[in-house]
Amino acid sequence: MALHSYKVSASRKENLQVEACARDFKILLDEPEESGGDNKGMNPVELLLCSAAACKTITAIVFSDFYGIVLDDIRVEIEGFLDSDGFSGADPQVRPGVQSIRTVFHIKSDAPAVQLQQLIKMVEKQCPVGDSLSAGVKMEEPVLEKE
Repeated sequence: MALHSYKVSASRKENLQVEACARDFKILLDEPEESGGDNKGMNPVELLLCSAAACKTITAIVFSDFYGIVLDDIRVEIEGFLDSDGFSGADPQVRPGVQSIRTVFHIKSDAPAVQLQQLIKMVEKQCPVGDSLSAGVKMEEPVLEKE
């Protein structure tokens, strides 16, 4: 088994701003002003969707090389749909998370459309972030370390 661990952390900066860290990299997240934030960065849902779009893009590049498909350019656009009544608790029947995700692949290539469709099917099957979102991930019980 080749199980790898990925470790990240997030810390409050000010108001709703949070600094997320992974390895030697940092990113500032925030909420829009209309949600009580300062609009200094993406919100966590936007970052989640960016992660899915980036993973699908990277997966497409890796598998296009493997299958000999030349991609002149690729852009993956993702739109997620979230009902804020779930997060706020206004409607307990609504999940607080993203309800559905739509993906559009914008590909510039001389490869036949049928070959590009096969590539997209492979991307949807092999993308780790897409798989995590669509199949679900076991969330272990959180641990409190009081400081």
